[in-house]
Amino acid sequence: MSTKRYAAAGGVVVQQGLLPHLPREIPHVLLLDRPSRNEVRLPKGHIDPGESPEEAALRETTEEAGYPDLAIVADLGEMVVEFDYKGSHYVRQERYFLMCLASPRRVPQARQDEKQFIPRWAPFPEALQQLTFEAEQEWVRRAQERYQGQCASPGSSAT
Repeated sequence: MSTKRYAAAGGVVVQQGLLPHLPREIPHVLLLDRPSRNEVRLPKGHIDPGESPEEAALRETTEEAGYPDLAIVADLGEMVVEFDYKGSHYVRQERYFLMCLASPRRVPQARQDEKQFIPRWAPFPEALQQLTFEAEQEWVRRAQERYQGQCASPGSSAT
């Protein structure tokens, strides 16, 4: 079995009081439903050559979820994740950032992303339960520990 190594970056995006269809007082985490794989994930992807982890995390989150107005508020650290997929062993160096959704504005997702990533929002406890992989649950736990109401919009109560 061949081993493939790469670096990836992603975001735990939080919004509080910004999206009108969600309770203003409760922070919500952005999740990506992937029905074709029966998975619920966080946005992330490969770090391109010459790209910083922060740039990759912002780009991948926008591409996969369609939210372009994001602000990084904390570095959640790094983790090595290993897994087997389609006959190869992967070693992925992941870096995640706590991000705030700065506006509810959406941009169209690329057709391939629109078909495989359906954005939805869940409070921290529900996000932890819904995420498919333990490594991504760990990123949400880290984000919850670091979150101090930084993403609360005016008029919402910070936790």
